[in-house]
Amino acid sequence: MAADRPSSSPAEPADSSKSTPTVQGKRRGPSAGQVLVVTSVMFTFISFWRTAAIVLCDLASTAYYIGGIVESQIGAAAPWFILGVMLFSYGVRSVYIESCAMFVRGGVYRIVREAMGGGPARLAVSALLFDYILTGPISSVTAGQYIVGLVNDLFELGTDSFLIRQQNPLSAVIASLVTIYFWRINIKGIHESSDQALKIMGATTVMGVVMIVWCLATIAVRPETRKLPTMVPDLSKKIDAAGQPIMDPFGKQVDPLGFIGDTKLGESLRPEHLTGNWLSLLGVLGILMSFGHSILAMSGEETLAQVYREVESPKLKNFKRAALVVFVYSMLFTTLISFFAVMIIPDGDRTGRYASNLIGGLAMNVIGPSWARLILNGVVVVVGSMILSGAVNTAIVGSNGVLNRVSEDGVLPDWFQKPHPKYGTTARLIHLVAGLQLFTIIVTMGNVLTLGEAYAFGVVWSFVFMSMAMLVLRFKRPGHREFEVPFNVTLGRYTIPLGITIVFLVLALSAVANLFTKEVATLSGVGFTAGFFVLFFLSERAHHRRMGTASDSHEHLEQFNQQKAEEVSELSLHLTKPYRKLVAIRSPYNLAMLERCLAETDPETTEVVVMTASVLPPGSADFTPTISTNDRQLLTAVVNLAEHQGKPVKPLIVPTNEPFFAMTRTAKTIGAQELIMGPSNKYRPEDQLDQVALYWLNVCGPQPDPLTIRVLGKDRDARLDIAGGSQIPKTGGGAIAAETALLLADLRRSWHGIERLLLAYDGSPLSADFLDTVVSFLDPAIAVTLIDVAEADPAEGVDPSQEARETVERAVERIQALGRKADSRVAQGAAGPEIVKAAIEGKFDAIFMSLRGLYRRGDTTQFASNTRYVLEHAPCRVILGFAPKSIPAPPAENGASE
Repeated sequence: MAADRPSSSPAEPADSSKSTPTVQGKRRGPSAGQVLVVTSVMFTFISFWRTAAIVLCDLASTAYYIGGIVESQIGAAAPWFILGVMLFSYGVRSVYIESCAMFVRGGVYRIVREAMGGGPARLAVSALLFDYILTGPISSVTAGQYIVGLVNDLFELGTDSFLIRQQNPLSAVIASLVTIYFWRINIKGIHESSDQALKIMGATTVMGVVMIVWCLATIAVRPETRKLPTMVPDLSKKIDAAGQPIMDPFGKQVDPLGFIGDTKLGESLRPEHLTGNWLSLLGVLGILMSFGHSILAMSGEETLAQVYREVESPKLKNFKRAALVVFVYSMLFTTLISFFAVMIIPDGDRTGRYASNLIGGLAMNVIGPSWARLILNGVVVVVGSMILSGAVNTAIVGSNGVLNRVSEDGVLPDWFQKPHPKYGTTARLIHLVAGLQLFTIIVTMGNVLTLGEAYAFGVVWSFVFMSMAMLVLRFKRPGHREFEVPFNVTLGRYTIPLGITIVFLVLALSAVANLFTKEVATLSGVGFTAGFFVLFFLSERAHHRRMGTASDSHEHLEQFNQQKAEEVSELSLHLTKPYRKLVAIRSPYNLAMLERCLAETDPETTEVVVMTASVLPPGSADFTPTISTNDRQLLTAVVNLAEHQGKPVKPLIVPTNEPFFAMTRTAKTIGAQELIMGPSNKYRPEDQLDQVALYWLNVCGPQPDPLTIRVLGKDRDARLDIAGGSQIPKTGGGAIAAETALLLADLRRSWHGIERLLLAYDGSPLSADFLDTVVSFLDPAIAVTLIDVAEADPAEGVDPSQEARETVERAVERIQALGRKADSRVAQGAAGPEIVKAAIEGKFDAIFMSLRGLYRRGDTTQFASNTRYVLEHAPCRVILGFAPKSIPAPPAENGASE
């Protein structure tokens, strides 16, 4: 709760009235109406489909270039090694799921820092940034290659046209435009960019199915294509179709053995020496090197960790769903395209003009007339441009997430995390990432193979650091985990994490092999990683020297935007859903009430406003609302809790000299149905409830709105219902959800035999409360009809039938908001006889009424007259609902429920 000092009077404090602002914007006599509406960097949660779409825009996009890159190193065996990498990616994905289950704001940096300290963490994140910075350029440049290739094929310009000769520079221009576009999209926020990703993956799925079916038809018609690629990698130095050496950016002939190519070991790994000896030690080493050349196929896994923060509730369950979708989709799409390309495209074209345009080449070599193949190629290019451009978005999202983790640890100044004033995103970090991507595009001048070689360095080493850190944490932090990588062997008191150990060893061996075989990747990757490592090291030292703190004493505080509002309102808080809860908080170490509130809240129907009162002494003058350090600590804890639950909240700071009044006034203004506070250390929950109730009655006047007041803690839930209280739909997880499901099933079985229900409704808070409850617990197969009986003797000039009709129409709308349907009817006269008459005419199986009057078991004499009449004359079952102890609502006059 905001404070636990009860007031002797519920009257509004004298100093809470609003005064006219001065020229300087300061106020005298702050009120509950002067507030700070607080927004964090990110409070949008996305579904598992959107999560999968964001990751797949990176992972699935590799299908457009991975086949050509891998084949340029190990020959026609590339599809088999790509298949092996995609199957192995399931183990890597499991490592990321375990890490995210432990740390909501996970990823390589956070995990490595927790396991091995700040130094290795800075090294790991430097390598990871190399991965992300290159993800955007390689994807957008590939999109440019496909576009230029399509134009060349469309106009049949040949292999020596201007477009082909200038394909790389033209692709670089297109890539720059794509990067600028997604830079702007990410400034606006993740939900908007995830919507783009979802649309892109929908289009990619349609294209992929068409392409796969067309390729299968081609293989069925052409017998010469029914031959699987060789499984033997070719580790020889590379030459083109004319027999000329293929040169790398350093002017050397492309050699898959890299630095060891001219050594004795390298000569032993050439095809002429290894033929028939692949099961030997040298053969296994050659397979490992070929696997390392293919590891790029599973780039994008780190994006899973970066978007976990934004996954909606139930968080881990939805995250595992997204990971499974990503695995199945990427494995089928990437692997099948790679196999079909080798089987269908002639060798010379595949390794020449289509090396950077593999799916386009596949489209031009399937069966069918030339115009149909050109249309297919056009579809491939359009969709490919979309998914490859989407990978640019994914790279920006991932880089932004990584740099956020680094900033939170004090490695980068807090200045980088300042939210955008309009969109709330970390715009300064996004500017940095987009700038580095544009720089990379310009330096490489659109050479896809060069980008792919360098890209592999960051991919494999970020995986190595992550798996090693998770393996260390198995021993450093043993105990229960929500999810564990499978294959754990228990020997006595010890558990051997066999699965995660195998994943780490395979990645580590592949990374070491790449160091010696990928010259471009090693030289550029080591240089970039070393540069960022030094930058992070110097920045962290300067930051902590400026702050006067040690490097291990940094406490992350979330950055917030603050918007001053004259009054709390639905508009200022952007409240749009039918139900609202107001949670009053005070300490970052006591948020049990918020945790329980979020656990039982359905974010689809209910919004949670979290309020803290900035208590001022009476008569405070010249006060300008602002966020203090204590407020930031409190709101940072709120953000972390909301992210862990995967449910949004609306933070609010209310300066006031009377917290209880501010709480109730805010609840009234936003239309809250529940007001929740934590237990007091000084007063009993009953006293807290009484004080808030008195203030609520004072705020509302003689006709109080329905409100449920709760004192909520870890092991208590004291509540008081005013005017019938309110029933807000709840949700839950685990045992709570199972118990709720059983209770709901029991309640629905109790309606056995009822197909049509007549529900008396008069618009009062009590009947509205019962309406929500009955509709929530009712079997969906039961037809519901609402009835309201108008007054028999209306006042002059009043149409009671019209008023009753409007009442039931509002109720029908309320039912529709809960996802159900209902009919309505209106009658005029005495409520009891009219309800019975309607039940007879409509052949209803049951009547439901809210009980008015006193209830004693077996005694109906104290019931209201209309209730007794229905019980005595009804042609069907009558179900009465009565409220628990509450502050009663004013009795209705001649209502239908009486």
